Formats: sequence, C-alpha cells, structure tokens
Amino acid sequence: MPEVMFAGPDGRLEGRYHHSNEPNAPLALVLHPHPLHGGTMNNRITYALYRTFENMGFSVMRYNSRGVGRSQGRFDGGIGEISDAAAALDWMQMINPNASGLWIAGYSFGAFVGMQLLMRRPEITGWISIAPPAAHYDFGFLAPCPCGGLMIAGGKDDMAPEPAIHKLVDKLNTQKGVAVDYRIYPEADHIFAKQADKITAAVEDHVTRAMGPHHMALAAD
Repeated sequence: MPEVMFAGPDGRLEGRYHHSNEPNAPLALVLHPHPLHGGTMNNRITYALYRTFENMGFSVMRYNSRGVGRSQGRFDGGIGEISDAAAALDWMQMINPNASGLWIAGYSFGAFVGMQLLMRRPEITGWISIAPPAAHYDFGFLAPCPCGGLMIAGGKDDMAPEPAIHKLVDKLNTQKGVAVDYRIYPEADHIFAKQADKITAAVEDHVTRAMGPHHMALAAD
C-alpha cells in the first residue's frame, strides 16, 4: 500500500496506491467523505472500498483531498475537490495508459464528487455511490447519466436520507440505457457501523456482473 504524492491543482496531494500484478488491469479511484466532518482516505468505508477493488485485481487509489492530512490547499466547497479527483485520475492513467476499465467509488460527499467526475470523464466505465447526499446537493447534473452503477443507502441515515436517494435512483432509471443497482440496508445509519461487510459483498457482486466473468476470473488468479 505505497504512499504517493502527486500534483493537484492547489498543491501536492497525498494518496495510497496499489498497483495490480495483472497486465492492463482496470483502475478504481476511491473518494472519501466530507473533509469538514472528519472525512479522510482512512475512513473505514473508504478503506473497505479500496481493499475490495484491490482484492478484485484492480489498480486502485484512495487519496486525501485538499487540506486533508498531508494534502496541501484548503477546502473549496466541492468545486476544487472535483479538480483534485480529476488530478488523481490523471495520475493513475499516466501510470496505467492501457487500463482495461475505470471505476469511481465515493462515499457520502465523495459520492457527490465522484458523480461530478463521472460527467466530466467519458472514459469512466462504472461507479459506486454510497450514501450520496441527495437531500443536500443537487444531482440534476446527471442528465444524461453516461452509464449505470451501484447505489447504496441506509434506511436510518439522517444525513443522506433514503427517500431522497430513492428519488434520485428513480430519476436515473428513467434515462435510456441506464440501470442503477440500488441496495438499501434498513438498519444502517450514515456510518454503516455494522454493514461494511455487506457493502464489500455488494460491490464485489455488482462489479463482477458488470465486468463479466472472464475478467474477474483473471483477477482472481
């Protein structure tokens, strides 16, 4: 789990990167929760996502956005954080020019940033969005959403209420060619204290089905 430092738009950014042993492995970028609410790349769910993609044979990175940990700069309300995510993606693509796919996975505020990045980078082939703050941010920019993905909500989440997420999913599913795999954990709040294993299993299941059995069999070797 090597530490990396890479150039961001507002200074150097700190990350952790795992390089797959598989030639031309797919890439995954993991985005952490809100920096002003304690969100870092070491968040439990963020770390679980990172390890899940690592175990599936991906080259994967998680990183601290500006002003978090050893990353330079200061919080920018989401706008600069989208640029940070793009810089992280640029760094991964420079190291892996022939990657066979590209996934983004965000939790809470990181889900908002990840979905913004999705609209800006057509090479993204899949996404994971956990507890997206659909009641606090306008996700209307997902029109049209370029591809389907996995969305997860907690039934007892006060910070990202399930009804708002459900409404977003229904809206996305009306779009042509888009199918959202939506999973609700009724007992989960925003922290998903007892659901990390369920999230890991859901991500593995969704990604395996989305990428097809051939690739995932190679990754498991």
